[in-house]
Amino acid sequence: MTTPSAPGPPPGTGAEPTGADRHWLRAAIALSRRCPPSQTAFSVGAVIVDARGEVLADGYSRRDDPHDHAEEAALRGIDPRDPRLAEATVYSSLEPCSQRASRPTPCADLILATPIPRVVVAWREPALFVRAEGVERLRRAGRTVVEYAALAEEAREVNAHLLG
Repeated sequence: MTTPSAPGPPPGTGAEPTGADRHWLRAAIALSRRCPPSQTAFSVGAVIVDARGEVLADGYSRRDDPHDHAEEAALRGIDPRDPRLAEATVYSSLEPCSQRASRPTPCADLILATPIPRVVVAWREPALFVRAEGVERLRRAGRTVVEYAALAEEAREVNAHLLG
């Protein structure tokens, strides 16, 4: 894994951001800085952390393929039947996508195909490429989604080349 363990576990179901959330979102933002540049896609990092605060998987946009999204790359790194996922949290520097041009399954749906109950994001996806509804889709499906707006600017900075 590319990120170290935090000093404590992330919360399992809380809707309020915590210190662990800040730590793991910063790790996701750090991963987003590793993305190969693109004029047609956001640079995003994602970390999946279990209830004990151990990294299960991580990923970033375009890590293994030019069409990879961060959550997709991270989820590919763990067996979807792993029982630790039932109490895990996905940390993403950007809202998981709800629509894709490059692949058939958006990241919000990939997360919903797992038992992961909690998603923490730093920044809502702006309507630059698609109309984003990942947060709403996850919430409608009963997942807890926490928006940690205090780190949104750090996530935006990585994507300044797209935002003008």
